[in-house]
Amino acid sequence: MTVFEKIIKGDLPCNKVLENDKFLAFHDISPKAPIHVLAIPKKFAKDFQEILPQDMAEYTAFIQEVTKVLGLDKNGYRIISNIGVDGGQEIPYLHFHILGGTKLRWDNLAQNVSEQERLEETKKSL
Repeated sequence: MTVFEKIIKGDLPCNKVLENDKFLAFHDISPKAPIHVLAIPKKFAKDFQEILPQDMAEYTAFIQEVTKVLGLDKNGYRIISNIGVDGGQEIPYLHFHILGGTKLRWDNLAQNVSEQERLEETKKSL
């Protein structure tokens, strides 16, 4: 059982932002931005590849509501879902990170790529 399933079941506490019968949003315990919330479906899907399109439509509406509750809809925010090992997924349960509250940066996506390699790749793409 994943940590998210334990949170949904009530076995682990969370700092809830919003909840309905299908989804739950709560503050991340290791925030990467001033506002860092996780939105999860209550119906299991391992990752974005497994969610049904009709469920994703409802998930989208829920995430939009969360951003309004947090006041992020005014100045902007970032939504991230990591998929698989190469995508950085640590918990095999679909979840979206909602980050905001400041101007966000996007640093070092490929941790093992040197600055020189990044410059060479950028030059190639120009």
